[in-house]
Amino acid sequence: MPYFLGPEMLLRIPALLLAITFHEYAHARVSYSLGDPTPKWRGRLSLNPLAHLDPIGLLMLWLFKFGWAKPVEINPNYYKEPKKGIVLVSLAGPIANLILAFLTIVILKLDIFHNGILDNFIYILFLYNLTLAVFNMIPIPPLDGSKILMGLLPARYSYEFSQLETYGPFILVLLVYFGLLNVILNPLIVFVNSGLNILSDLLLLRF
Repeated sequence: MPYFLGPEMLLRIPALLLAITFHEYAHARVSYSLGDPTPKWRGRLSLNPLAHLDPIGLLMLWLFKFGWAKPVEINPNYYKEPKKGIVLVSLAGPIANLILAFLTIVILKLDIFHNGILDNFIYILFLYNLTLAVFNMIPIPPLDGSKILMGLLPARYSYEFSQLETYGPFILVLLVYFGLLNVILNPLIVFVNSGLNILSDLLLLRF
């Protein structure tokens, strides 16, 4: 991974911080909008990256494309419909990343900057947002996809699935170690990327 040793790392760090910050802020904002004051009490209603940063998680994500931010604490007891609220809050992070990925791909196609460094930064920002959106939708605890699945399953199956939470991180580590995570992620990333390309072309009237 020689690019970690070159100037490109100076673009990767801010791109990662932006992607992670908007992801976690979206979780906090939606939970707060549903009546939960916990994110505000914990200082998570902020676009300051330091409010969401987990240094070890950022380093892991930067080096191995597998990492984490500081989880947003929520209290579903404040929601009128706790199960529905958890699904909405969990969806918020990946959706925020998808929106940023869509905006960045549009900017790239418009070729606004005519500058190699800025275009490279926007491209890296696009890749991180695309990857974070897809990665977090995998239904393995503690990823957002697992919370969404638990919220959609009937109570009995939701409880049984929740028992995997203890083992979720170990499953993810094993998938990374044996190189299986990319086997799962890459086709999904290609699929979502194709969708974003189609939507951005339609927006720009490129048929």
